[in-house]
Parts: sequence; structure tokens; C-alpha cells
Amino acid sequence: MDADFSIELGGEDPVLDFPWSDPDGKLRYLDVKRQPGLLSEVEEAKLFPELAEFLRAVNSAISMVESAKCDAWGTAELAPEEEIFGASRKSVSYVDLVFSRTDQRESLPFHERFAKRLVELLRRTPETPSAAEVNVRRCCFRENDAAREGFYFTVYVTGYGQDEAQARQNWAIGLKLTGNAVLQVSAAGTG
Repeated sequence: MDADFSIELGGEDPVLDFPWSDPDGKLRYLDVKRQPGLLSEVEEAKLFPELAEFLRAVNSAISMVESAKCDAWGTAELAPEEEIFGASRKSVSYVDLVFSRTDQRESLPFHERFAKRLVELLRRTPETPSAAEVNVRRCCFRENDAAREGFYFTVYVTGYGQDEAQARQNWAIGLKLTGNAVLQVSAAGTG
């Protein structure tokens, strides 16, 4: 599996407000870690059982992280650097993750170690037409009218194939490998 990570802290890079909600209040953060039943309210999890399985893993009791936001889609638009997969389609998802322990959320070195370890594990997995990218970004944690600056991860997983079914199957494999790697890094406890 192709895997890489980056630190994206520039002024134009994404920043997550946590917890979040859309301006209309229709979409919002759901605390799936502490209330697993809320997974049934995550629209993307309803549409993509593979993503639901990944969300169950990263929100499990043994995981150091929890999901904040996600999305998934398929497309025939491939970037030039994706030509190495020899595919005409791809299935893609992203999941924003935060550390469950609030004392770990403000440490950039801890986020960087976790991302590096995750990528190291993914690079050791069997060769598959899938990829994972882990981005460390800024997060604004809001609680009781107070705000703290910290960090979060965006984990992109992509599966490639000659058709939609093959791309989705390879994406599912990539999600499974990534979920397992998150649990392995969590078990080590050091990031």
C-alpha cells in the first residue's frame, strides 16, 4: 500500500472546529466513540458499509483516536501522480480524527510520531492498488465557551481499479489495513 504523511499548518490549510456543525445545524459532529449507536446516524456510514467498519475500528475503546468528520465518493478523475496504479476509477474517503485524550491534542510532536508510525505500518502491508495519506492540521477545540488550539489528522484512503466495483473493493482493503494500523499504533501507546 502506498502511504505518506504531511504536516499542513499554513494559513491556507484546512482548520477543523471541534465539535463542528454546519451553518444550518443539519450536519454536526456525532460522538461515536462514547455513543456507538450514533454511527447509524452517519449518512456516509449508511451508504458505505466499508466506511462504517473503519469508523467502528477508529472509535473503538482500544483506539487512541476518534472520528470527527468523514466523507466518501467515487470518481474517474485521476491526478497524473495516480497513473502508477494503471486505473481508470478510484474510490476515496477522508476521515478527520482527533486524539481522545484532551492532553494529547495540543502536542504537535505527538501527532507527528503517530502519523509517522501509522505510515510506517501501512508501507509494510501487502502491495495493493490503494493509498493512504495522513495530514496533520490545526484544530480549534471548543468546550464551555473556551477555545484551545491543537491538531488533528485527516486520513485519506483511496482504492484504484478499472471499474467502480474494483476501485471500491481496493478502497475497502485500504480502509481495513488503515483501521488495523490505527489500532496497532494505539496499542503501542506512544504514537
